[in-house]
Amino acid sequence: MGCVAWSLTVWARAYCDAGYEAGGRFELNFLLPLVVGGEALVGLVAQAVGRHVVLRAPTAVRVALPTLFVAGATVGLAWWFFATRGTLDGYPGDSGLCPPSNVPPQWPDWIPV
Repeated sequence: MGCVAWSLTVWARAYCDAGYEAGGRFELNFLLPLVVGGEALVGLVAQAVGRHVVLRAPTAVRVALPTLFVAGATVGLAWWFFATRGTLDGYPGDSGLCPPSNVPPQWPDWIPV
């Protein structure tokens, strides 16, 4: 999920040409191991919390709840990374394909950024 979030962020910056100059690309390349490592750490913590919460629960809950915690935590972290680093609000984009908020037009309206 960390690689997907990073790829989506790079795509948004390249499409809008906002923060995609040499310094912005260096920042994104520097952030790749941090994002992937952060996703892995969040996943491990969420799994540990999920297992601790369901110590005496039925088998179906013991299996499903840690998985839901991990999925929710990793998707939440990926969305936060894209919303904060992928859509640079007010950054002067040169492509002319995006509004001033630098949110690509293909981004669904029901997912906030």
